[in-house]
Amino acid sequence: MSVSRLMLAASLFALSLPATAQTPEETAAAALEEAPVWDGHNDVPGQLRGRFHNVIGDFDFTHTLEGEHWTPGEMHTDIARLREGKVGVQWWSVYVSASLEEPVAVQTTIEQIDVLKRLIAENADDMALALTSADVESALAEGKIAGMIGMEGGHSIGSSLAVLRQMYDLGARYMTLTHSSNTSWADSATDDPEHDGLTEWGVKLVQEMARLGMMIDLSHVSEATMMDALDATDAPVMFSHSGARAVTGHARNVPDAVLRRLPENDGIVMVVALPGYISEAQRERNANRAAEKARLESLNLGNPAAVEAGLVVWEEANPMPDATIADMADHIDHIRDLIGIDYIGIGGDYDGMASGPVGMEDVTGYPELFIELARRGYSQEDLEKISSGNMMRVLKKAEAYAASMAAVPPIETPTN
Repeated sequence: MSVSRLMLAASLFALSLPATAQTPEETAAAALEEAPVWDGHNDVPGQLRGRFHNVIGDFDFTHTLEGEHWTPGEMHTDIARLREGKVGVQWWSVYVSASLEEPVAVQTTIEQIDVLKRLIAENADDMALALTSADVESALAEGKIAGMIGMEGGHSIGSSLAVLRQMYDLGARYMTLTHSSNTSWADSATDDPEHDGLTEWGVKLVQEMARLGMMIDLSHVSEATMMDALDATDAPVMFSHSGARAVTGHARNVPDAVLRRLPENDGIVMVVALPGYISEAQRERNANRAAEKARLESLNLGNPAAVEAGLVVWEEANPMPDATIADMADHIDHIRDLIGIDYIGIGGDYDGMASGPVGMEDVTGYPELFIELARRGYSQEDLEKISSGNMMRVLKKAEAYAASMAAVPPIETPTN
């Protein structure tokens, strides 16, 4: 055989050999390089209000940690850690307390939108405000972290479609229909049922949100409210920070009956990192503590010191179990197995909780989650969908739905 034929045979043999498989670390890194995390929920604006009363002229958001490691009481988020965590797009929550009277809630929400816009403007080299999917794409192309505004709780609009429209004009691009308590038009997951879902006015609100192109966020709402919202519009819905109830039975998570409707709706569940929502062991421990507290209070009427002392003893004997990255991955597995990979995103809830799970205590932990998913067999394409591809598709569909409704006039309801 000639030398040239030998070389050709050797080349063909080499091509027939399987390529060296990527490690989980390499698969995750490649996915996050191509499609950085689009996180569904972060409460930094609330931290700005709570820590600094929204006076941020001297606040350095580039790196808020004094040391190298996260410690309790520190913020979970800053620009350096968003970069380390491979976060490219962030839904920022402008949450205000659901206990506020509605007119105060409206004002306070506007103040939170204002402070978020100022934070982004003061860090313009690294951050950009995004109002559309095209804005997100432009920010990413410039190497900036795109920021979108989400309102957490319908109390923020003061039961007014006019206020809803003005919040949209201010830049809000999703609204969670309730927070921890019911509104006058929708039931919360964590309050006693009052309306059996949405009222007639609540249905109109959902339809007006869809007409505007404002994402309908169903985290925090009751199962009946979820179902009514899905019935009210063909626009896609989102869960900005929720888990799967079949994995962890918390009322804040999404039941399978609702998950099964997402493919037809083309919506998304952005899986939360909050330990009590992703760890069934933590949920059960919290329920047992509440039961023990009630027992101690019944046994020690008028003696709160005895109740507190008894709780200390109980807590020492029943330490809080850890929530882990594997717990969070279990929720992603369940949703994938039930309805497919196309309806999953990530919604951490950082700076709105004490800590994320072990290994994901702050926003730097996202690569570890994607490594865990890669270990479980998720492909690079799967990971890119979870990190940001699915959310981009959902937002574009919401924008397309709004464009199709451009000739439809605003929904009008009488004022009081």
